Amino acid sequence: MQGPRRRIASVLALTPPQDAVVVKGWLRTIRKSKQITFLNVNDGSNLSGIQVVVGDDLPNVDEVRHLSTGSAVAVTGSLVASMAKGQEVELRATKVEVLGAAASDYPLQKKRHGFEFLRTVAHLRNRSNTFGAVFRVRSVLAHAIHCFFQDRGFAYVHTPIITASDTEGAGELFRVTTLDLDQPPRTEQGAVDYSQDFFGKPAFLTVSGQLNGEAFALGMSDIYTFGPTFRAENSHTTRHASEFWMIEPEMAFCDLADDCDLAEAFVRHLLTTVLEKCPEDMAFFDQRINKGIIARLRDVAEANFERMTYTEAIERLTASGESFEFPVFFGADLQAEHERCLTERIVGRPVFVTDYPKEIKAFYMRRNDDGRTVAAMDLLVPTVGELIGGSQREERYDVLAQTITEAGLPTEAYWWYLDTRRYGTAPHAGFGLGFERMLMYTTGMQNIRDVVPFPRTPNSCDF
Repeated sequence: MQGPRRRIASVLALTPPQDAVVVKGWLRTIRKSKQITFLNVNDGSNLSGIQVVVGDDLPNVDEVRHLSTGSAVAVTGSLVASMAKGQEVELRATKVEVLGAAASDYPLQKKRHGFEFLRTVAHLRNRSNTFGAVFRVRSVLAHAIHCFFQDRGFAYVHTPIITASDTEGAGELFRVTTLDLDQPPRTEQGAVDYSQDFFGKPAFLTVSGQLNGEAFALGMSDIYTFGPTFRAENSHTTRHASEFWMIEPEMAFCDLADDCDLAEAFVRHLLTTVLEKCPEDMAFFDQRINKGIIARLRDVAEANFERMTYTEAIERLTASGESFEFPVFFGADLQAEHERCLTERIVGRPVFVTDYPKEIKAFYMRRNDDGRTVAAMDLLVPTVGELIGGSQREERYDVLAQTITEAGLPTEAYWWYLDTRRYGTAPHAGFGLGFERMLMYTTGMQNIRDVVPFPRTPNSCDF
């Protein structure tokens, strides 16, 4: 009698011999000799798959020998020690059932495929070594995020995807509407009449769950969001996508120093977890994608993170003698070249830069007493620069109302946000981490399109 299917990753951890082992997966390769056929079967649970040895006494051996790469099979057999190099065990097949033969034009043949080509077959690329590893790491990191916050007593909040507020005030939003775009209703002045739209007002896909998260923190103390966000930014860089996931904790009774403490512990936890839980996949990234990445991540996980004000960062960059493409001066937004100089050459480890000029930061950040800076922080790490951005939020009603007006935003759209400052306001802080940016950092992948299962970018909404 056939036993239950076992994941190949767990089978490889068994001590042979083991009888009646059942695995199911897809053929990565098939090699034939006169009397023996070797199948490499992978079910996505690990990088290497398992070698299946098929003898010529198998009843349907001819059918098996005519299978092509990509075919789905169920294999029953005995797990035995292997004499071949690079593997400790193999499966001697007593039964091979063909679940789904692959057509001869299956695009993932036994050769190296470029990432650009693999993006055109995103529905199949998770069967390749690189992308199987990427998405296993993505899964482990997602679980680690929940573990980190849940173990600290944070409540997980599902903030809305459809919103009427622009958190960043940047205006790069996707509009949500049910109006007839060919003949939309119009006001007497000729403008589109959104009062007749589904929500009775303009609505958009959210760029951040932060404002809603703040409202929950000012009632539940410690919360976090982890969900999709959207930017209608017509950017074609390797670091920008139109749909991505954000992790955004918010903490009441918390200041900027507390915010930095949590961000440091969070990054340390994520890096330590992926190095511990994904050794095979991380070894692959170290060998094939970004040599030395394991050592670099371990260095960051074990480092003490430096902290300096923006003013000090500008002074140290100016005194460094470095030649920059973008000039350094108070009021300048730090560029990647400045961030990497700070982390890689001036300090040599991760750096929190705090207290930025108010002109280059968002309206919701707390104004400092000096009148020129806000209680903001960016976490910069070697090789990539900014990884996390956060701040202490402006909890004072009058000051927040003024900054909303100064930012040119409609005060009436933020009435509920201002209410949280009228009814029992309290100091609070939070930060945001782009999940895909963290994935790029931990895997060494250079393009955000290659860490998203089905990427959404300008002119690209396939699959």
